[in-house]
Amino acid sequence: MTVITVLEGIWAFSALALIVLVLLHSPKGDGIGAIGGQAQLFSSTKSAETTLNRVTWALTIVFMGLTIVLSANWLTPPPPVG
Repeated sequence: MTVITVLEGIWAFSALALIVLVLLHSPKGDGIGAIGGQAQLFSSTKSAETTLNRVTWALTIVFMGLTIVLSANWLTPPPPVG
């Protein structure tokens, strides 16, 4: 298993996770609270939205960074000369 394969797996996971997280956001602010009442992991809806926003931004940064690295072919060795 190469580094590129591992990074592509992380890239694919971050893409799918971003889709799910964006779907959890709500334009009216009820977001995670609408899934099954109030989420037990969070003390309030405000902290749930804040956490959801932070995780979404972190995954966005990972996804965009890996998109640049993988598309630029920075990890592939140069072709032999001559």
